[in-house]
Amino acid sequence: MAKILIVEDDKKIAQLEKDYLESSGYEADVIGDGTQVIPEVKKNSYDLILLDLMLPGLSGYDICRTIRDEIDIPILMVTARSEAADIIRGLGLGADDYITKPFDPSQLIARVRSHLKRYARLTSDRDTGSKNKENQDQIAVADLIIEPKTWRVWKNGREIKLPNREFKLLCFLAENPNLVFSKEQLFEKIWGYDYVSDAATVSVHINRLREKIEDDARNPQIIETIWGAGYRLNL
Repeated sequence: MAKILIVEDDKKIAQLEKDYLESSGYEADVIGDGTQVIPEVKKNSYDLILLDLMLPGLSGYDICRTIRDEIDIPILMVTARSEAADIIRGLGLGADDYITKPFDPSQLIARVRSHLKRYARLTSDRDTGSKNKENQDQIAVADLIIEPKTWRVWKNGREIKLPNREFKLLCFLAENPNLVFSKEQLFEKIWGYDYVSDAATVSVHINRLREKIEDDARNPQIIETIWGAGYRLNL
């Protein structure tokens, strides 16, 4: 049974989320104070976090940033804010998806189920290693060393921690260098048809990757934007 942490200070909304999750076969805990989230996540093993952005004590943005730096777990933002800037900021800090209030409970459950299913596949791939015989033990790109079978990335001898989707995106581009892929093609390859978001999330993940692997993320040399076409990894 998947265990989900609900981070929500509105007791009515938190109880609604908890009731629907439990009726769908999930176990759910609730926290309403932002300062309690990080210790709780480190202490207990959760499979997914439903994270409100506006919280007492510590904002959802700060929580998302801290969790993503230390723990690989799907984070679904649940927020009353629907402005594009707020959504992009949350995704840029490491959230996997978002849903705005008020929401359809059935849509919430569908998104939770989709993210749990997707992360289970990614984790299985990481633990078993790639079964594609064409994969190399190492791929060298500029000052990066990518190890597809061990799910590790090194830059100038220092290991870089990448969440599952960022690693798969980088690995796919590195295994297909000098080719241009549209956002739609990358979305289909990395996220799949059953994912509930859209291709715009590719840009967010590319930007996150650039912050970690480029010497200057504002002037990327490894992952290049081909305007009007998509992205290309230069080798």
